[in-house]
Amino acid sequence: MATTTTLSPADADKLSNLKSSVAALSQISENEKNGFTNLVTRYLSGEAQHVEWSKIQTPTDEVVVPYDSLAPTPDGSSEVKNLLDKLVVLKLNGGLGTTMGCTGPKSVIEVRDGLTFLDLIVIQIENLNSKYGSNVPLLLMNSFNTHDDTQAIVEKYKNSNIEIHTFNQSQYPRLVVDDFLPFPSKGQTGRDGWYPPGHGDVFPSLVNSGKLDALLSQGKEYVFVANSDNLGAVVDLKILNHLIQHKNEYCMEVTPKTLADVKGGTLISYEGRVQLLEIAQVPDEHVSEFKSIEKFKIFNTNNLWVNLKAVKRLVEADALKMEIIPNPKEVDGVKVLQLETAAGAAIRFFDKAIGINVPRSRFLPVKATSDLLLVQSDLYTLQDGFVIRNQARANPENPSIELGPEFKKVSNFLSRFKSIPSIVELDSLKVAGDVWFGLGVTVKGKASILAKPDEKLEIPDYAVIENQVFLLYIWILFVSSMIC
Repeated sequence: MATTTTLSPADADKLSNLKSSVAALSQISENEKNGFTNLVTRYLSGEAQHVEWSKIQTPTDEVVVPYDSLAPTPDGSSEVKNLLDKLVVLKLNGGLGTTMGCTGPKSVIEVRDGLTFLDLIVIQIENLNSKYGSNVPLLLMNSFNTHDDTQAIVEKYKNSNIEIHTFNQSQYPRLVVDDFLPFPSKGQTGRDGWYPPGHGDVFPSLVNSGKLDALLSQGKEYVFVANSDNLGAVVDLKILNHLIQHKNEYCMEVTPKTLADVKGGTLISYEGRVQLLEIAQVPDEHVSEFKSIEKFKIFNTNNLWVNLKAVKRLVEADALKMEIIPNPKEVDGVKVLQLETAAGAAIRFFDKAIGINVPRSRFLPVKATSDLLLVQSDLYTLQDGFVIRNQARANPENPSIELGPEFKKVSNFLSRFKSIPSIVELDSLKVAGDVWFGLGVTVKGKASILAKPDEKLEIPDYAVIENQVFLLYIWILFVSSMIC
């Protein structure tokens, strides 16, 4: 993969002015200032990763290991305890629930039975520690947006059988596009002047916070990193055992791609190493090929297992130069730029890095209320903090659900259901308009429920909707009743 690094005189001036402005920012540490200016330097230099399409190879089973080929977990409790005592669980907890109309950390949204994402994570690890006498700690990587709220929330777990540690990812200043100066130095001193630079920052933040050295001193070897909103991202002893036995420094869980995942990054073999290929790196003429389920069959779940000693080695050598993701925004009418990185892109820097092709059950993210409908329905049950799929569903894939903007906020979503419908036999559902669901509704097959503009549509208690547009169904019932 070719790399280009040049800095024009104009960009050199930009960088010089930026460094002077950043040096004067008192709100962030020297590590953050250095990390930010290094990222901007790479961006201005035109550093770019160019994929030569002809060199892309499909990974073999040695590189992307089938989950079913993993050795079984050791039987004895003492052997399991030895495995678990080498493990740390780290949840990415920097995101707010703004997409779903919430103001605090997304991890405190109630998922099921009154329990939040964070409650479920704590219950899962607590059960492991209690069952095997292990000490698996939970780390939460917060952002400046979620730190204060999370610190208050974790107090409720102080008497639980689990050590919970928090640390913050970096806080970087947004760049004003017009003159390439930090937004805070131009008067925007509030939160809108800053941003967390993506979950690729997890590795330097672990080191800079002192958490990594503390974990190594306790004999910890691997960290399992996952998004806090992925309900399928639970500790898997088979994966941990495989990595320890084969001394793999990095493992990315991938899973079979569906039509809903065509933009997700995929693993490839490239010039002798495994690496993540994102759609942004794909030449325009090959985008449709990249989205093909036939050729690129797997995608990144962002469940990552990483050796802690390897993280320390690479961060201290400043060797983790992941692809930069430019993220343009507009704040108060000012165009700004955020430069971010993704943790999955780090795979190519680690030795003996692999993917494991895991079952789809290990990827159950809740990004919108349509996902919340899935996990709150009879499609799943809750056992010891684990969200378990209902065996009564014959279709291995989850139904596709599209809810209108009236359901976008969690509070609005919850108010529109007297109870969550039964969807075990559902293939697809589209809901649009001012729709309200009664008790015990069942939806099957392919269904659309469409309220006319400026009209309220109430689904009766215990209605069964199957393979139909509900408006038509109601109209037929109405006409039939008039005839009778």
